[in-house]
Amino acid sequence: MKPILEEINSHQGKASFYVYRFQIPFFEFKWHYHPEFELTYIIKGNGYRLIGNSHENFGNGDLVLLGAYLPHTWVGKSSDKDDFDVVVIQFSTSFIHSFLGFEESIGLRTMLEQSKKGLFFPAENFDLKADLVNLVYTKGFNRLIALMSILNQLTQCNHKVLCSNSFQTVNSAESENRINKVCNFLENHFAEPITLHQVASVIYLTESNFCNFFKKATGKTFSDYLNSIRISRSCQLLLQSDKPINQIAIECGFETLSYFNRVFLKKKGLTPQKFRKLNLI
Repeated sequence: MKPILEEINSHQGKASFYVYRFQIPFFEFKWHYHPEFELTYIIKGNGYRLIGNSHENFGNGDLVLLGAYLPHTWVGKSSDKDDFDVVVIQFSTSFIHSFLGFEESIGLRTMLEQSKKGLFFPAENFDLKADLVNLVYTKGFNRLIALMSILNQLTQCNHKVLCSNSFQTVNSAESENRINKVCNFLENHFAEPITLHQVASVIYLTESNFCNFFKKATGKTFSDYLNSIRISRSCQLLLQSDKPINQIAIECGFETLSYFNRVFLKKKGLTPQKFRKLNLI
């Protein structure tokens, strides 16, 4: 899919970095990138996020650091009357570079280098997350000190790299346009039967050429990518509804319950029944 270049400087004004908090009823699919680093903290909300070739569910407390130019989007709808609640921090390479020349900054340099593939921080440091919220309302030089304190705390937290080594940003405009068309098609039609021929025809490629192109652009095969979308949606329905599992399987595009169970077990490490039971306790 074609990631859209997001212009942040126009929002930042004269501040050295950009931090804001917002509440919205849903996350619209918006595949985009920008030259700034981004730290996103989901105070409240759930759905799935696409970062490079990573496709995972997110929930309350989700905390992710993104490197410059890394395509990403969060997708989800509120399951109750409360809106999503999110804090976002964005800072430029030129801004952070002035802090990286010191010997004490080796941990920060390492973390920012790893963030090129996206970093997920488990929900374990509540003091850090309180600091993220407080940063929104901090003014003056204290704001700068608070940001550096947050980044320093992150260097000491456990984290997981999100994108696989096979991920490579697609640079040509033609390739970006093709990926954009394909992935938006899959997002809109994942609940329907989709053949390889059908999706390849979206961008006028043969099935063989499409498979090679899609794997290079996303790091995943077409079938694995489609199943990731379907499983993410099924997880939402398992947690947010009391629909029977066989009905959820059909609504998410799986033709048989047995295949749904097999794919779910492979991707989540447990059956849909156990997933629902464990997460509703």
